[in-house]
Amino acid sequence: MKALKYDPLNIVICGIGGQGNVLASEVLGSTMNDLGFRVSIGETYGASQRGGSVMSHVRISATQELGVLIPEGEAHFIIGFEPLETLRIARHYAGAETRIVYDPRPIYPQGVLRGAQVYPDMDALQTEIRSLSVSAQAIPAADIAMRCGDARAANIALLGAFSRLSGAPLDRQDLAAVLKQRFKGAVLEMNEKVFAMGCEAMDAEGGAQ
Repeated sequence: MKALKYDPLNIVICGIGGQGNVLASEVLGSTMNDLGFRVSIGETYGASQRGGSVMSHVRISATQELGVLIPEGEAHFIIGFEPLETLRIARHYAGAETRIVYDPRPIYPQGVLRGAQVYPDMDALQTEIRSLSVSAQAIPAADIAMRCGDARAANIALLGAFSRLSGAPLDRQDLAAVLKQRFKGAVLEMNEKVFAMGCEAMDAEGGAQ
């Protein structure tokens, strides 16, 4: 069994309903379980079918049975599928050692599309995300997935990028093995390509930080 940098290790995965962040938490949890760790996953939903917030808490330990919810300020990693959701979660769960990887592509709420609300300035939003973390890497996961033929695979691209972060509890080979368990044929090939491109995008941003 690999040693965890933190035990328990706390990971928040957040985004908008339909983006695949729940599947990402399941893939991550399955991978860590296969490696011999104890994993607790808790999920909270807004109006997810209408594009509301979805957040998964993934807690990992070598020895402990953990409660499913991460205390505020104690996330070691935040994986964000949408920048405003990433900032909202970081304000509550980021702490002194939090690393963040997120997709900077915004998904505008209905209020913004109707003109009743204003989406925050992206430069200011990303500056605040960086200020709340040890490192914050913007990875164009949705763009990567669309280039490979399926925007729904953005979650796999982000998991690839996450695996390259310093202190991440698993590596590229660990996640690749779980992809082979979950997918077959052309779908597997596409997800493997997306995953590899997520890893490469993180390396291009400076590698494991």
